[in-house]
Amino acid sequence: MNSNWKNFLLANHAHFSSDTQISFPPTDSAKQLYPIAQLSVLTVSGKDAAQFLQGQITCNVYDVTSTQSSLGAICNPKGRAISTFLLTKSADAFLMVLPKELLVTVRDRLKKYVLRSAVTLTDSSDNLCLLGLTDESNADFLATEAQTTAVRVNFGNRCLVIADVDNAISLWSEYLAQGYQASDSTQWLYLDILAGIPWLTLATSEEFIPQMLNLDKLGGISLTKGCYTGQEIVARTHYLGKAKRALFIAECKAATPEANANIIDANEQVVGNVLLAHDDKLLIVLQLADTAQQLQLQDYNHASLTLLTVEAS
Repeated sequence: MNSNWKNFLLANHAHFSSDTQISFPPTDSAKQLYPIAQLSVLTVSGKDAAQFLQGQITCNVYDVTSTQSSLGAICNPKGRAISTFLLTKSADAFLMVLPKELLVTVRDRLKKYVLRSAVTLTDSSDNLCLLGLTDESNADFLATEAQTTAVRVNFGNRCLVIADVDNAISLWSEYLAQGYQASDSTQWLYLDILAGIPWLTLATSEEFIPQMLNLDKLGGISLTKGCYTGQEIVARTHYLGKAKRALFIAECKAATPEANANIIDANEQVVGNVLLAHDDKLLIVLQLADTAQQLQLQDYNHASLTLLTVEAS
């Protein structure tokens, strides 16, 4: 994390448990402002950047603009997702927002395929900051757009802002002046879980094909773009209808499990795994045939799970 950004947040009453866990005094405001610390930005630039990415990721790069983003995944040759990401664009560069703990893994994997392409892969963790906003409407989200070079991605009543350090500091101050209140970084993760956004971790990397993460339902898989690493498996799964697992939102009042923890049925058979959890909400990858089962967490005193939705969307 950039030291100027961290010092600014500290001066504005932030408490750092770690560089990825930032908390603030409690607030009950409907207008919330979050420093998003668990995600980072990998910048892909150069005249061949679009063509290069098109051959490596599940979404269609040519659908992505400065105002149109896309979820997606980068897969290994067996079609297993190494990481999920949100792809957007700033000028001629692509910004890949992905879990901080997987950035180096993804960067090094992509480097293997650059060869002679005019592509530069840059870890922008120290140069670009991520801010999140929530409001009952998104009317204020674009209020300062003309004054900064920040990139904004809207999700209904949420907005993700990508900005350099100076702009991030200015925007943070402006949003506070508009009535937004600073909130914990992990609360943004909680909202991502409720939205069914399938962020991966080191524990879940290369465990699931994209359809198991609902990326097909979230618009993160193009079936018409042509070849990319892992494409054969992803396409075969789609056309043969063989995805037997999918992503679900669940609730557990008794435990907050680690990523990839086993989920068992009443017969203690493993039927799924935890993808991500925060407080009492979880994203789980579950066999479709077991959605009516009594579900429990295997290594957490068999704590019971409740499915909140049939499918995350």
